[in-house]
Amino acid sequence: MNGPGPRVWLITGASRGLGRAIAQVVLEAGDTVIATARRAGALEELAGEFGDRVVPMELDVTDRAAVFAAVSEAAERAGRIDVVLNNAGYGLAGAVEEVSEQQVRDQFEVNVFGALWVTQAVLPVMRRQGSGHVLQMSSIAGVTTYPNLGLYCASKWALEAVGETLAQEVEGFGIRVTLVEAGEFRTDWSAGSMVRAVPKSAYDTVLARRRHGLSGAYAHLQPGDPRKAGEALLKLVGSAAPPVRLLLGNSAADLAPRVLGERLERWREWDALARTTDFPAQETTP
Repeated sequence: MNGPGPRVWLITGASRGLGRAIAQVVLEAGDTVIATARRAGALEELAGEFGDRVVPMELDVTDRAAVFAAVSEAAERAGRIDVVLNNAGYGLAGAVEEVSEQQVRDQFEVNVFGALWVTQAVLPVMRRQGSGHVLQMSSIAGVTTYPNLGLYCASKWALEAVGETLAQEVEGFGIRVTLVEAGEFRTDWSAGSMVRAVPKSAYDTVLARRRHGLSGAYAHLQPGDPRKAGEALLKLVGSAAPPVRLLLGNSAADLAPRVLGERLERWREWDALARTTDFPAQETTP
C-alpha cells in the first residue's frame, strides 16, 4: 500500500447497500472516496456530509468508454487512486432453465464485465504509482453454488478466476488484489436489488424454499453488519501482506472450508480414475 495517511478509494455502486456503508466507514476514517452510482443524485447526501472528500460521479459500469473516461477524470481530480472496490452488482434469481438470455447477459455485463472495465481502467494509474489495491466484491457464491442462483454464482466464479489471475500478473508492480468473499449482509440485495426469472411450474416444489428465501422476505434481516464489513476492509488495505481471498461473515467462514473439504474428498475418491488418461510415461516428451 502507499503507506500511512489518507487513501483515495474508488467505490462503484456506492449509492446504497454494502457499497454505501463501506463508503461511509472509509470516509469517517479520514480517507477520500470517489463514489460512483448510476444516478449521481443518489450520492448527494454522502457528499453533503463529507464535503470535498467525496468525489461523486455518475457511471454505468457496463459502458467501457465511460468507465475509462471516469477513471481518468477521477485520477486527475484526486491525484491518485489507492484502492478500487468493484462493488457494483446485483443478484439474478432463477433456475438455470428459467433465466432468459437477456437476463443472463445483463448479469454478466454488470457483475463481470463492469468490474473488468473498471479494473482495466485503474491499472495504468496504479502501475504509474507503483502501488494500489484492487478489491473485487465476490461472494461465498463465488466459492460454492446455490439452487435458484446459478447464473449469479457463475458471474462470481468468473470474477474469482479473473481476480486470482490478476493477482499474479500485477504483484510485480506493487499492486495487490483481494477477492472479498462475503456472506449475507443486511441490505436489500434479495429485495429491490434482485432480478427474478419467470418461474416454471415444474420447479415449484424443488425451488419453493429457495424462491421464498430470495423473495425479499429476509431483506434487512441478514446477520452481516455492512459497517463492520467496511471496518474489515480498512484493516485489510492497511495490511502489509493482504490475502488474495478474504471471507467476510461467520456463515461464509464456516461454509467455505466445509465445501472445499468435501471437494478434496471427492477428488481423492476418484483419484485412481483421474490418473488413467495420460499417455504412458515413456511416450511423453522429456
